[in-house]
Amino acid sequence: MNRKISQVSLFEPLILENCKVQQLIQKFINICMIHGKKTKSRAIVYKTFYCLANENLSMNVITHFVNAIENVKPILEVRKVRISGTTQLVPSIIPKSRQETLALRWILEGALWRRRLTKKNISLDQSLSAEIQDASKKQGFARKKRDDLHKLAESNRSFSHYRWW
Repeated sequence: MNRKISQVSLFEPLILENCKVQQLIQKFINICMIHGKKTKSRAIVYKTFYCLANENLSMNVITHFVNAIENVKPILEVRKVRISGTTQLVPSIIPKSRQETLALRWILEGALWRRRLTKKNISLDQSLSAEIQDASKKQGFARKKRDDLHKLAESNRSFSHYRWW
């Protein structure tokens, strides 16, 4: 059984410099993965970085990616709590790891949504790079989802005293 050898990425040396960034990129690769095909997912993520590098020559791609994730990370979320027969939405603070996971999921979901809506067939790496650019500018699907979640938590702020965790 012959397997194709994946090309060595240009971004490998940049990723190995910072451990936190490397973990973040690995998490993004794992979230993009479907049916256990990690090589294909890794290729899509690296092509996304390549598209970002071609479009933005002035800024480092990795810092652009980290900046986009920082702009999309939610701080609060609402959880359903049953209180005296009614279900209330109680705002709670999210841990750092869940913030990153939600931000990465929303960016991927926004890219898939963008890919479906466009009339032209664009590849996933192109739609991912466009969504990352929008997220770094504090725009796009992922940022809108974050803002909606924060508005919902703000409107249910009066129930925050029900939080026990």
